[in-house]
Amino acid sequence: MTNHAPASTTQPAPASRPDGRLLRWFMSYGSFAVPQAAAPIAFALIALPLTGDPGSGAAMMLAMTIAQVLGAVPITRLGRRFSPLPFLRVLIGLRTVALAAIAVCAGLGAPFAFVVAGAALAGLVNGAAYGHLRAVLNHLVPSGRLPRALGVAATLNEVTFAAAPLVAAALGSVSPQAAAWAMVILGMGPMLLLPRIPTATAPGPEQRRDRLTLRPMIMLWLVCGGASAASISAIEIGAVSMAVSFGMPAAWGVIFPLALCVTSVAGGVWVSIHNRVPRRRTVLAWLATTALGVACVGLGHSVTATLVGALLVGAVLAPLATYYSLILDRLVPAEHRAEVFAQLRTANALGIITSSGLISLVSLQATFTVVITVMTGVMLMAGGVFTAAWLHGRRARAARESEDRRLARVEAPTGQDDAPAEGHAVPATVGSAPAAASSVPAASGTRPGGTSPSEGARIPEFHE
Repeated sequence: MTNHAPASTTQPAPASRPDGRLLRWFMSYGSFAVPQAAAPIAFALIALPLTGDPGSGAAMMLAMTIAQVLGAVPITRLGRRFSPLPFLRVLIGLRTVALAAIAVCAGLGAPFAFVVAGAALAGLVNGAAYGHLRAVLNHLVPSGRLPRALGVAATLNEVTFAAAPLVAAALGSVSPQAAAWAMVILGMGPMLLLPRIPTATAPGPEQRRDRLTLRPMIMLWLVCGGASAASISAIEIGAVSMAVSFGMPAAWGVIFPLALCVTSVAGGVWVSIHNRVPRRRTVLAWLATTALGVACVGLGHSVTATLVGALLVGAVLAPLATYYSLILDRLVPAEHRAEVFAQLRTANALGIITSSGLISLVSLQATFTVVITVMTGVMLMAGGVFTAAWLHGRRARAARESEDRRLARVEAPTGQDDAPAEGHAVPATVGSAPAAASSVPAASGTRPGGTSPSEGARIPEFHE
């Protein structure tokens, strides 16, 4: 993994205000997440009058998540035959119909199995819809501004996941159907908001026949995405249980997800301002921070340690999510972007299923032990890959420098007979420092404006 962006030919993206199409995409991205963010509260409120047990809402969530895992890849591959934007609108339309069916069934007092089926149908298209929505972004921003755009998207996602449950709870206190219809109306936003993008066209016949191969590097970042999702969901799902174990009222369990959410929003803002692909060691530090945060939550056995752990995990949530999206974007050709982003969504869902299943079947302590082990494992795997890439790059540089020295010795003057005639310019050699310094273009060591690559350059560059 030694690909490097050609720094000498890439110019920093100019700072400019986003155009209307990009703003509409941001609004679509934020509204797309509303149903999934509001579903835990809304489904519990819907299930209560139908079954008498608010815990039955978990069955609806499980049906939605499993259906998302099963449908993400097949539906995304089906969509390669069509232009991405119309196909995305169809998927959002199907999800809207399914959510509307849930609201109607809840209002009519239909059997609980019907609303579970509606939740499964809504989840079936969710992964594929996300994959296409994310892939569309590449048509709206140049690669130089992609980190900033993804940072803004991550911030909007965290705000949505913080605000949607509150809106669902407020509306649900009036009527469970009101919460359900809010998911319907807000969740259909992308159908109306997505802009027209002439460059977003269907792949050609030969590209459609080509299948995405999950190479080891792709699998590594998908596993990392799933591990991060498992870490976050373990804190969010186990929040009430942790509060009760500390002798606090159950309602105080909200402080742990809230702490995570606050720092995750701050992390998304930081990514938006920074607008740069991180170095390998930075990504490794983020993975280590997540593992440390989960360890503080699972092994701290105190409110303070749990809050600190939640803050740590939240602080690197958006930067890591942005990096996963950026590197997967780089590792696959354009025609496979929607599928690999659907795979990333699926990996996140599997992480959530793992944490929720462990919390249901074993103790909370055992759940955090598993999550800590998984996060440590992916951190070590990423560290091994980064170290191998660094060693490979170092050997390649040493080989180039050795070859340059050999060529310099061959081309250097060997005697007085080779001295140039008077009045002729002396060619610069390797040992002629002033001449070399004056003849080397500034772009080879600095960015335009005299800024070195490590001093504020806005050129996204992968260091794998």
